Amino acid sequence: MDKAKILEEINSKSSNTLMETLNIEFTELGENYAICRMPVNSCVHQPAGILHGGATAALVETVGSFASRYFINDKDVSIRGVEITTNHVKSISQGYVYAKASNIHMGRTMQIWQIKVTDESNKLISIGKLTTLAIKKK
Repeated sequence: MDKAKILEEINSKSSNTLMETLNIEFTELGENYAICRMPVNSCVHQPAGILHGGATAALVETVGSFASRYFINDKDVSIRGVEITTNHVKSISQGYVYAKASNIHMGRTMQIWQIKVTDESNKLISIGKLTTLAIKKK
């Protein structure tokens, strides 16, 4: 299946999920990375009018978990996030943020991703790390 069809399929599966609530959209797949974007507006603001760190963490987990699912390419396993860290380095109040998950370790059981969250000018907003596990389906 080509990458455009994969992106279309995964975006269609976001209905009635947190991804739909936050308007997260998968936009790109590369050799060892995946990218999502999320609009920054009042729906994802904290009371101070800037992007909520929890929304950023949800974006980080979304793109990292999908990357594990896609790159492990084994339909007999389920992917589960087991640890996430997100450091916020700059605030943003409008526009889009982009989360790029790049592989640090891609084992059969454990996967580790670095996720850089940037604004439309490619300025770093947050940086995250996600560890996932591939668990055999019963």
